Amino acid sequence: MSDPGSGPARLQKILAAAGVGSRRACEDLIFRGRVTVDGRVASLGDKADATTAEIYVDGQRVVVDTRLVYLAMNKPRGVVATMADEKGRAAVADFVGNLESRVYHVGRLDADSEGLLLLTNDGALAHQLMHPSFGVAKTYQCEIPGPLPRSAGRQLLAGIELEDGPARADEFRVIDAFGRSALVEIVLHEGRKHIVRRLFEAVGHPVQRLVRTAIGPVRLGDLKAGRTRRLSPAEVAALFRASVKD
Repeated sequence: MSDPGSGPARLQKILAAAGVGSRRACEDLIFRGRVTVDGRVASLGDKADATTAEIYVDGQRVVVDTRLVYLAMNKPRGVVATMADEKGRAAVADFVGNLESRVYHVGRLDADSEGLLLLTNDGALAHQLMHPSFGVAKTYQCEIPGPLPRSAGRQLLAGIELEDGPARADEFRVIDAFGRSALVEIVLHEGRKHIVRRLFEAVGHPVQRLVRTAIGPVRLGDLKAGRTRRLSPAEVAALFRASVKD
């Protein structure tokens, strides 16, 4: 990979280092007008600074600054979503290993909750993913006491007045019902503290278990509890698209 601190470099070299393809293939992309740099269609022979340039291929953002880190983590229950805990509890930092740069978790996920966390040192993207004005959806699966009346789902979708203002689910569905429990999925785009738990408490079905399964286009999948993985270039590009205001 090219050294991000070495200044401007040939565009095909930067793209190849970012995993877009071989230098020859990247030259062909540039020649066909499929690459833009800072909003301008690139030409063969162009140079760019990987630390500052915004580069797109076929309309998709390509992360070319090799210092940027994007991770997905399956946070176990009981782990604090912070990089250090003054009370000595297990924290996210205990699971990420040794990284060249410090990363930060994106959004809230309380100690009793589990599932997908995104970790990055890209502050601009982290802000866009967390701020409700950008409308990035988060998906959760919850175990709640059953049976669940249909009216509860209608309430969640219509909106509920909480102590700090109204909130509503973007989507809601019942996945399964078993005995006195139900497994449901809820999607919402805001991240107020304990928002999912407070919504279900408001309809009389307090959450017994909460797992975040997706943030925007990135899904938890079969990632095991306590493990991390690097996001693919396609996932990072999808996050950039999801975090752009309409």
